Amino acid sequence: MLNRRSFLTAAVATAFTAGCTSEHVPGSAASGPGTKGAALRIPRLARSSTDADGYKVFRLTLQADGRSRFLPGLTTATWGINGAYLGPTVRATRGDRVRMVITNRTPDPSTLHWHGMLLPAAMDGGPHQMIEPGATWSPQWTLDQPASSLWFHPHPHEATAVQVYRGLAGMFLVDEPGGPKLPDTYGVDDIPLIIQDKRFHEDGSLDEDDVDTGPYGFLGDVILINGTYRPVFKVQAQSVRFRLLNASSARVYQVGFSDGRTFHVVGTDSGLTEHPIAVKRLTLSPGERAEIVVRFTAGEETVMNSRGDDSSDIQEGDFDLLRLEAAPTLAASPPLPAALAQPAARPPAGATVRTFELSGTHNIDGTKMDMNRIDTVVPAGAREIWEVRNNGKAHNFHVHGADFRILDRAGQPPQRYETGPKDTVFVPPNSNVRLAVNFTRYTDPTGPYMYHCHILRHEDKGMMGQFVVVKPGTEQQTSRTLTGMDGMDHM
Repeated sequence: MLNRRSFLTAAVATAFTAGCTSEHVPGSAASGPGTKGAALRIPRLARSSTDADGYKVFRLTLQADGRSRFLPGLTTATWGINGAYLGPTVRATRGDRVRMVITNRTPDPSTLHWHGMLLPAAMDGGPHQMIEPGATWSPQWTLDQPASSLWFHPHPHEATAVQVYRGLAGMFLVDEPGGPKLPDTYGVDDIPLIIQDKRFHEDGSLDEDDVDTGPYGFLGDVILINGTYRPVFKVQAQSVRFRLLNASSARVYQVGFSDGRTFHVVGTDSGLTEHPIAVKRLTLSPGERAEIVVRFTAGEETVMNSRGDDSSDIQEGDFDLLRLEAAPTLAASPPLPAALAQPAARPPAGATVRTFELSGTHNIDGTKMDMNRIDTVVPAGAREIWEVRNNGKAHNFHVHGADFRILDRAGQPPQRYETGPKDTVFVPPNSNVRLAVNFTRYTDPTGPYMYHCHILRHEDKGMMGQFVVVKPGTEQQTSRTLTGMDGMDHM
């Protein structure tokens, strides 16, 4: 067996060389057992510098001039961040002070929201922090949350779906010093997987016809992983950590493997689980993430896939996601740690309970999003119980600037793999879920965070509310109307 450090160091150099191109050219063979495909594109790690104030500075440019080759022999016009399609992976460590320099080179106003990040509302990148074409926005904050797999994407009110669909998205990985030992060699045994569905016209252009129509908006028939069509990943180590992100507009994936193997969930949206959780399949709705560790033996092959059901339109369909081919010799990997994170604290006795009703495809509590209305006021540092009731079609629910644990679904315990810290939860038709929500101590009586359905058409059409976090005891004095705000916060 090769020395693990030497083996992975050489392998990661090869992976970066293959994965750092702004365009990816997939092969033409069909995916599935016994067939070949294209090498999985690995998004490059974002470069950073340190400024005079000690901030780690990342520069991200939103671009609308990409030319990507997804399908054999065809070119597709795409949007991207620092490249033709998608963005680089930002990676930083808890305790880092980060400054993001975001320049908008697209023809449309946009934002960049740090999905899952715990940070001040003014830095959140929601619809109140719009960046006009040609402008630059520079939010800064201190990373103060556990190791987690987060992501970033545009959040302009009424235009999120189309901008994400065209390619504006990327992952933000937070590391924690002294955390449990998990596979962490990026591009070799620590792999981001950005899952998206698309439809293409015969000339290779993106079909955007249903992005803003129908009960759910866009549902595609072609799956891209990291912008790769029919991807293949060459496994080089006995254990591989995959960071799964559902970056689709509406589709729900039920992820497992063609051979029915067991794998372990080690992290959910906002951090690690208490211990590795053995599963054969897990569900991811739009915006949700999961970190899984999969064990391989030398020379084997399998396919990561999604198996649908008929519970709703967005849950239908079977798809192959990623073909995995293990090398004849694999670098040794240590066993998974038995413990990963501390148990979650229960909500305190007498915790505030709030109820939210998702109705139709546009409303929360019977109203649509109003940029000038504050719907909820929360005291800083609160731990509350939020009950989300869905009386109609499938939805999910994302909370900005907070994390939560699922207490129960219709009075029953959640699936074991979704007991870790989260910021987005699937709410199937005619169901309800109770969440124990933890809020930060960042206060801003005029700077709102959002809560909304992360099915992007529903979000764009108004299934979104706003809340502010204020000093305890000032909730009743806080205005429910935002005045004098133009939604702009840029240089």
